[in-house]
Amino acid sequence: MSKAGNFFVTGTDTEVGKTLVSGALIMKLRDAGQNAVGFKPVAAGTYRDASGLKVNEDIETLRIASNLAPNKFSLCPYVLDEPAAPHLVAKNEGLHLDCRTILQSQAELQSQFHTMVVEGAGGFLVPLNETEDLGDLAQALDCPVIVVVGMRLGCINHALLTCEAIQSRQLSIAGWVANTCHERMPLFEENLQTLKERIFAPCLGVIPSLPQEFAKSQNSPYSLEALRFAAKHINLPE
Repeated sequence: MSKAGNFFVTGTDTEVGKTLVSGALIMKLRDAGQNAVGFKPVAAGTYRDASGLKVNEDIETLRIASNLAPNKFSLCPYVLDEPAAPHLVAKNEGLHLDCRTILQSQAELQSQFHTMVVEGAGGFLVPLNETEDLGDLAQALDCPVIVVVGMRLGCINHALLTCEAIQSRQLSIAGWVANTCHERMPLFEENLQTLKERIFAPCLGVIPSLPQEFAKSQNSPYSLEALRFAAKHINLPE
């Protein structure tokens, strides 16, 4: 378990299952007796919920996993409307994404919880502004990183490059999760074995494709059932 009680979840790309894994980790931590919460530095893409409120599906998934009522705590300091590269959307909206603001928001939330799962946006080196990226934020947070590998064509290269980038920042990799992206890729087991041989960190689990009844529709958070399904297939880092 992380000394700081925190983990930073990154992915080999966007749409590889970071939110699913983050939510599942939060639930496992809570089941293990930890006062755990999710946090997202920046989220891009909003929709109107049934009550007409503007929400983000990733943040709502973290809220569900953390067992928090709406508006109980702020889980994200920057919520952008357009689902695109955060630094570009922020520029169009007249905002400046700043690591200091993110760290201040994280510290305020941390004061209420023992364990925090920080879910990145996109991949590890997604820019925040002209000079800072999510890798810089991960360094500032200084907690072990969990890599979500989307099991699809190209995943080996993407996973190894991501791990190199993390290690170049002198950060530890607590483990990685293989997430089956929609349909099972060709030579799945062979790709998985190659990753296990080349990533020098433990594989925390392999998440199969979600059953149809748990599948997430567009503009909606993951259900508790989907998060429980994923949680059954992963282990917490030691």
